[in-house]
Amino acid sequence: MPLPEEKKPAARRAPARADHPFKGIALILASTVFLGASDVTAKYLSATLPSIEIAWIRFLTFALIMSPAMLPGSPLFALRTGRLGLQLLRGAALLGSSLFFISGLRFLPIAEASATGFVAPLFVTALSIVFLSEKVGVRRWIATAVGLIGVLIILRPGTSAFHPAAFFPIVSALAWACTLIMTRMMAGREHVLTTMTYSSIAGVCVLTLLVPFVWVTPSWHDIMFGIFIGVASTAGQWIVVLAFRYADASVLAPFSYTQLLWVSILGFLVFGEVPDVWTVAGAAFIVGSGLYTAHRERVRRSQLLAMPGEPSPNA
Repeated sequence: MPLPEEKKPAARRAPARADHPFKGIALILASTVFLGASDVTAKYLSATLPSIEIAWIRFLTFALIMSPAMLPGSPLFALRTGRLGLQLLRGAALLGSSLFFISGLRFLPIAEASATGFVAPLFVTALSIVFLSEKVGVRRWIATAVGLIGVLIILRPGTSAFHPAAFFPIVSALAWACTLIMTRMMAGREHVLTTMTYSSIAGVCVLTLLVPFVWVTPSWHDIMFGIFIGVASTAGQWIVVLAFRYADASVLAPFSYTQLLWVSILGFLVFGEVPDVWTVAGAAFIVGSGLYTAHRERVRRSQLLAMPGEPSPNA
């Protein structure tokens, strides 16, 4: 017998946001350590396991961590949603971002792949026009162009230094930008626990269908590293979400780029990789572009709060 409408369990709602920027900054700095360690470990595993299998172990671990939220009757149950299609699409986009990035790591230096992947905010700028009906002014378009110049500096298409696998981090960044756009579309309506649970379900279901075609029997050593990737990436994602409760994206963006520092240090210690001058120069363009975009977003938000109405056309 169905429950009366007023007694039906409600979907989890996002908690109220608090303004504690220093706490948000501390959290975003902590997240970069987890995410950087996850990326470096994925590159290490890519020498022995296919990318799909690495991603499968990662998402299986992710799903196991989120399993309490999948059990009816659990106090953490979080599968009730009014946006099932959008949740599953977001999960598919997150899977695509992870899979393409790991595929690129097999062939590219970790610092180069990571720096290229940081073009995601530039894709967000473009996608926000279509999906969020945001107005993007001339200055932010110029910042986007500068970031793309940075990508060209790193990749150097047409030269002997160019590797076709360099497109993988770019596609990964596009998929991550789609993930962020869909996260914004659900902001304030869906609890983070619900979003992360559906992301884990979508990822593990798709990869379970794909992994038999590329299966390589992993050693216990490989399994342990794969579990570490899943735990570290899940912890990193969760900490990022917590950080955004305490500070705006424009405040946190500059500190998210410290992930490049961690992957460069770990890449040198683990693989002996030293970023070349082109990677450093291109990364400087991308980071500068991202920081300016975050600055313009802060200015735009200030204008909207000060004078309700249309933001400046140059925002």
